[in-house]
Amino acid sequence: MPNEDHIHMILHLSTNITSFIILSGGKYTISAIKLATLNSWVQEFLYNLSDTIKAFSILLLANLCIKFHSPHGWELMIGYVLKDFGFAQNDQIISSLVYTFPVILDTIFKYWIFRYLNRISPSLVVIYHSMND
Repeated sequence: MPNEDHIHMILHLSTNITSFIILSGGKYTISAIKLATLNSWVQEFLYNLSDTIKAFSILLLANLCIKFHSPHGWELMIGYVLKDFGFAQNDQIISSLVYTFPVILDTIFKYWIFRYLNRISPSLVVIYHSMND
């Protein structure tokens, strides 16, 4: 009985690792031709969009995922992930993650925009800046 929490934590962690292995192994079952076809279709769809639509989509995605969500929403998501991995609810850890995790996501997202999208389409970055201001 005293080790029941530790056993549940180990079971949750092993279940999540097993699920990840099974899901990542599924990508090898799909043939390379199907993946190449899907990849070419997605790239063609994205390249045919105008730069304004691309910038709008990036701005919408960034604002929905990072900027305009309430701290309570982040608390619920982080609490659910911690509970799923079998960790005990700790309000101090959750509150520190609520204030740091969105900032880290925003930084990574902006780095991705300026690193990759500037190489693909410099006009997209200019449109993104003008829409963001």
